[in-house]
Order: sequence, then structure tokens, then C-alpha cells
Amino acid sequence: MDLKIKSIKAYPVWIGHRNQLLVKIETNKDIYGWGESGLSSRELAVKSILLHFENFLKGKDPFKIGRIWQEIYRSQYFEGGRVITAAMSAIDIALHDIKAKALNVPVYELIGGKQRDFVPAFASTAVPPGERMIDLSKELIEKDWKCIRLSPSQKPDHSEIIYEPREALSETAEWLTKARAELGNEIVLGVDMHHRLNVAEAASFCNKMPPGTIDFLEEPIRDENPTSYQSLRRMTSIPFAIGEEFASKWQFLPYIENDITQFARLDICNVGGFTESLKVAGWCEAHYIDLMPHNPLGPICTAASVHLGAAIPNFSWLEARNTPSEKLGSDNDDIFTQQVKLKGAMYPVPSTPGLGVDVNEEIIKELEFKYWEATHLQRTDGSITNW
Repeated sequence: MDLKIKSIKAYPVWIGHRNQLLVKIETNKDIYGWGESGLSSRELAVKSILLHFENFLKGKDPFKIGRIWQEIYRSQYFEGGRVITAAMSAIDIALHDIKAKALNVPVYELIGGKQRDFVPAFASTAVPPGERMIDLSKELIEKDWKCIRLSPSQKPDHSEIIYEPREALSETAEWLTKARAELGNEIVLGVDMHHRLNVAEAASFCNKMPPGTIDFLEEPIRDENPTSYQSLRRMTSIPFAIGEEFASKWQFLPYIENDITQFARLDICNVGGFTESLKVAGWCEAHYIDLMPHNPLGPICTAASVHLGAAIPNFSWLEARNTPSEKLGSDNDDIFTQQVKLKGAMYPVPSTPGLGVDVNEEIIKELEFKYWEATHLQRTDGSITNW
């Protein structure tokens, strides 16, 4: 077929409730692929590096996906970095889309074939701890959701900028305990602390709840120092879900090899696309760790995550945000003319060639990028704390 990469187009645009960085790779034939970058709120930085990569990727064979991955990563002095690997992720996903379309097969056929017909998902309540959180959980259970991520307390007294960990974790622990009592023991329950605690606070939080209250604790502390996570691991029996911000297999290394995490919150749009995700998945399988992918972005990230989940054995649940409790991104059919959608609490694995997602490029050309910055949280004493 003699396919060659002709261009890389990056579209950082506001869709629904956030910016998405959609990436289109065009070839010299009538075949193109879509990818997505996951470095939220830093989309313009990723766009710049994509434009740089385009200069030496033009004319390359898009079928040589692994070689292109290595060439981008190794042909520089400064290894990796989240901006670079977020760009590489979008490129890698788009190249898989191109190759699968050219071969007239779904992407999962390129990475081992389909191992399941549906990819299970989990839903988030996304409201402050309280009766409404429990009511939403009951509504999800009635709609056959088996795994629910409950809400942590965000800001005492509903302040926009103040976050006091001790106050927040006490309220959260109290309501999680009530939720387990009302929802029963059959449902999988977890909570995302958004790496806002330190080791002592996280340990205290775990100790405030009876054993078995939650089935996973997501991102309790920051990940820069794995030995701190090891210390916390010794203080609690609650399984950890870690890794959504990891940008390489090397960043996963200590968490897998030292059995720190029990669920890998890999983000295919940050870690390096399919090429790197499959390596992490195989490594996790050797340690009996299931993938529980991070998926807060758009339909391209969702589709890529579904194909990954279809092709690997060690998979638990995929994060879903367009659910009965959230409904984020539910009104985008004019932009994403083809996409993978939830059926109940699962994503059906698509059989269409490529990712099974397409974008109305004429519409996104007219959309704007909107500056957005996460809240710069402070403690009551005026010091900065984690968002």
C-alpha cells in the first residue's frame, strides 16, 4: 500500500466541560487516524511538541508503530517527561487506528485479539459525601452497576480554595461507613483521594473505617516517592489504585515490583499509547494486578481504552464519566460522529475497523481552546496544598 505519514494535526478544543487535545494523523492515501493526549490543562504544551515531532515523522511508514515509538523516545537527550509521552500517546493511538483501518480490522486484532465481548466500567457519584451520594449509588445499583467510586469531601464549608485534609478525611470516612451499611457487601466501593493526603493522614483515614468498608483507595498520596507508598502499604490492608498520572513503564516499576498497588490506574493517553500500555499490562499480569484504567477525557480515549481492555486478560473496570450519575460528554454526537458508547454498565467491544471513533473535523476547526486552571488549593493557614 506504500502508506506514508503526511501530516499531524493537533486540535486543543473545549468540548462539553473541558478541553480535549484531539490529534489527527493523515497519510498520503485516503486513510487517517485519531488519537488523544491526556495531559489535562497543559494541552498547548503538548500541541507544541506534536508540531515538533511532525517535522521528522513526515514520510515515515505508519505501520512501523513500535519503531516510531522508539525513535521519538530515544532521539533526544532528555528522556521522557509527561509532555513528551502525552504527545507520544496520541501519536501511537492514531497510528494503531491507521494500521487497523488499512488492514480492515478493529485495533484489538493488532494487539492479541479480543478476549472479552464487553468491557466492564465503574461509575462515580461525583457529589459531596451525604445522603445524595448514597441515593445516587442506589440508583446505579438498580441499573446494574457493580463497581462505584464514592465521593470524598472536597472543601470544608464549601470553600472554593480552602482544603483541610484532616477535616475532609473525617467527614469522608463517616459517610463511606454509612454507605457500606446501606449499600450492602456485594457492591465494590472505592474512593479517590486525589493524592491530597500525606502518609499519616492517609493512614488515619484508613483507620477511621471498619475493615471491608471500601474495596480500593485511589491515589491517597502523591507518587514521587515510592518508599512513602511502601510505608503506607504496611499501615493498611485496603487495596490501592495507583498510576493515572504515570508517564512510562519505568514509573510503574516500583509500584508493580514491590507489590505496592493492587489496581493499575493506567491512562493510555498519558503512558505512551498502546505500545507502552501493553508492556505495563503484561508486567501487571505477572504480579496478579488488574488494570483499572483512568478515563476522564473524550470518546477517543474511551475507544482506545476499550480496545486495550478487550485484548488483555487482567482487567477490572474502565472509568466511565457518561453515566446515570454524571452524564459528562453525553451531548457530543455532532462532534464525534462515531464512538463507543455504554450499554448498561459495560462498553460493547466494537467490530468496526480501527478504533471505532470518528470526528467531524469541520466542527472542531471552529471550536476554541479555553484557558482552564485547576483550583490552587490552600490550607487555612495560607499555605499551598495539593489539588
